[in-house]
Amino acid sequence: MTKKAVIAAICAASVLSFSSAAYAQCGGASWYGPGFHGKKAASGETFNENAMTAAHRSLPFGTKVEVVDQRTGNSIEVTINDRGPFHGKRIIDLSKAAATALGFRNRGVTTVCIAQE
Repeated sequence: MTKKAVIAAICAASVLSFSSAAYAQCGGASWYGPGFHGKKAASGETFNENAMTAAHRSLPFGTKVEVVDQRTGNSIEVTINDRGPFHGKRIIDLSKAAATALGFRNRGVTTVCIAQE
């Protein structure tokens, strides 16, 4: 089984485990913070790299989502307050604090599933 097939199977299983979720999506995640800290996010809030927040292309601001790292199984909850990511097929950009809590800050990117109830 190829690495992509394994990741697809894990993501599919994760989405099924979110069966009561109103929204679920799996894909790449990255993080941001330095250079944006203290600036205005798309929501109008001041971006704080130390808060548990994230950027998503379409979810409404204020939406809380659970983010599960498919590599480790670690999960966190973040609030959407910005737009992005705008790189490749990534589905979410997490704040520095969220990436640290999830355990992938040193790697820079990871594969996640996100769910909103």
